[in-house]
Amino acid sequence: MVNSISVVLFTILLAVTAFSVAIAGYYYENMRTGLISQAESLITFMRYNSETEYYQSASAYVSSQSEGKQKFELQFLDEEGLVRFSSIGLMAYTAPGTPDIFGALNPDSPTTASWTGRDPSTGEHIMAVSSPQLVDGRPVAAVRFVTSLSIVDRQIITTILAALAVGMSILSMIYFSNLYFVRSIVDPVAGITDTAKRIAAGSYGVQIEKKFDDEIGDLTDAINDMSLKIKQSEKMKSEFISSVSHELRTPLTAINGWAETIMQGEVRDAEDVRKGMGIIVSEARRLTNMVEELLEFSRIEDGRFTLSVEPIDIKAELEDAVYTYREFFRREGIELSHTDCEEEFPPMNGDPERLRQVFCNLLDNAAKHGGSGKRIDTAICRAGEEAVITIRDYGPGIPEEELPHVKYKFYKGSSKARGSGIGLAVCDEIVTRHEGRLDIGNAGGGGCIVTIRLPISA
Repeated sequence: MVNSISVVLFTILLAVTAFSVAIAGYYYENMRTGLISQAESLITFMRYNSETEYYQSASAYVSSQSEGKQKFELQFLDEEGLVRFSSIGLMAYTAPGTPDIFGALNPDSPTTASWTGRDPSTGEHIMAVSSPQLVDGRPVAAVRFVTSLSIVDRQIITTILAALAVGMSILSMIYFSNLYFVRSIVDPVAGITDTAKRIAAGSYGVQIEKKFDDEIGDLTDAINDMSLKIKQSEKMKSEFISSVSHELRTPLTAINGWAETIMQGEVRDAEDVRKGMGIIVSEARRLTNMVEELLEFSRIEDGRFTLSVEPIDIKAELEDAVYTYREFFRREGIELSHTDCEEEFPPMNGDPERLRQVFCNLLDNAAKHGGSGKRIDTAICRAGEEAVITIRDYGPGIPEEELPHVKYKFYKGSSKARGSGIGLAVCDEIVTRHEGRLDIGNAGGGGCIVTIRLPISA
């Protein structure tokens, strides 16, 4: 506020000063021009035939002037600079000695001259103009007009004061507008800054009261939205850490338990040993899958996730994944059926390993979350220039309020199934990198359906 007002005040003072100089120069120049015009006109009128005749004419002219009606004093001076006749009758045979007289009676270059200053005898602020009477180029007398500048000075001062009043009015308007600015922008921004510092310090979810429906209001909404999202992200991260810790602890407990049991020789039956080793292998594979998911997610987050693109047969890749899981699902009591497309697809560009990872992850999810339906259907077909792949289970489906969030990282919703909560996020990233789209929804008649759309070459 101080800096802004200081700049404006300096600008106003500079403008008023320049205006004052200009207005004073305007008034003084107009008065000087008028006096010079009158003096030179009177010199032309006053013919100099002889000194006696000249001064007689001067005396008659001065006497003919009505005292009190003139706004100036008229003086006739001799060649010595003495006042011979004056319209006020008080200056006779005095020598004012002002520069305008010396200019007019200068024998080398006589000229009409003006002077502004203080009257030597009265101290009054005056303007004087002297015009020489020349005879053969030599000044023999001079006519001098003298006028008081008190009225002009008052007019100039009044004008300057008016300009200052206008300037102060402008300054007041700027001051009050700055106050409004401070209250409507600076104060809210300061409040937003304090809240942002609180968020940075860990107070996630804190909200700012919205007072204005303008840019500040938009900023408030953005900060509030950011705060909520950070809170949700922190909550999901905490849940993810808790979930991963639990997910890691469970297979590790099983592996350690069976390994110690077998190592200590407590299990002697070969069938039990084989069963224990199978559990160890299964849980180790599950740990490996979890670590792979975490590594994939880490590569996505730091930009190291890449695709090894080559021409692939998308139908064959899906069939390989279905074949791999069919026997496994059968042992779990889940029927896996696949509907192929009779139309042949041209080779499409893609990363076979990444796409197979997507198919396997989605099949695994279908079994974990929808395995209670004891059936999973997969299908592939062509829709225009897209390959459309669907994976459907017949389980309980996904609550409608959770559908928009299921592809978010760490999000598990109300599901109690084991998992890190990042598998679908990785799948969505892989499909997006293939310029495709992954949609998740509830199927008619129950269950969840996942649809993958991938562009294919013509």
